[in-house]
Amino acid sequence: MDLGFKGKLAVVSGSTAGIGFAIARTLAREGARIVINGRTEKRVSAAEDSIRMEMRGAEVQGVAADLGTAKGVEEFVKQVPAADILVNNLGIFEIKPFLEISDEDWLRFYEVNVMSGVRLTRHYLPEMLRKNWGRVIFISSESGQQIPSEMVHYGMTKTAQIAVARGVAESIAGTNVTANSILVGPTASEGVGDFVQSMALKQGVSKEQVEKEFFDKARPSSLLRRFETTEEIAAVVAFVASTQSAGINGAAVNADGGVIRSIL
Repeated sequence: MDLGFKGKLAVVSGSTAGIGFAIARTLAREGARIVINGRTEKRVSAAEDSIRMEMRGAEVQGVAADLGTAKGVEEFVKQVPAADILVNNLGIFEIKPFLEISDEDWLRFYEVNVMSGVRLTRHYLPEMLRKNWGRVIFISSESGQQIPSEMVHYGMTKTAQIAVARGVAESIAGTNVTANSILVGPTASEGVGDFVQSMALKQGVSKEQVEKEFFDKARPSSLLRRFETTEEIAAVVAFVASTQSAGINGAAVNADGGVIRSIL
């Protein structure tokens, strides 16, 4: 299937590692021009080099900017003024009991996970509408529908992303620009890998045992019964970003390994 990425420019926020990097890599492999983003030049350059070494001739641009701040977004869009595809992937998470989540934590999570995507979408959407083609995608989570008790502030931001994506889609009805959210399940990203490793060392067990216990206790509804790979998520994102996906608009697309039990 031709996903129609030739000549398309894709911006992927938070894309030096994990899900974001896998998305950028997959889109590049399918022929899109890619903008890699991270907070440091070192991480951005390493991600750029990795894609170029794997795919000779890939068109990759790297821009270091902290998109979790208004100033960082302002600096970023000066260097990348327009995009055909915007993947709002930037996000942070942490495990913290509700009663220990401070005002500063709530605001920091909202600023990074939600406002980064809001600001980028607000910038890139007008040109997409002018050209009458574009894709806006928010990388949300199953935690946006099934709020995890161990990180309520994270779940809140994932719900907000679903709402923003749907609201944006409603506001541009009748155009060839779509806005969607992807509800990702527990994924073997860099951050999750570090967490599993630390828990394994702390408990004196294998990483495989930590993973099994996680799905037995924390995500027992999972049908996959393992962490998804970043490449599996990237494949879903690539289709939603493609020219073939016009019928998917304003949707919360489940790519959660069956964690969410609702079929509606």
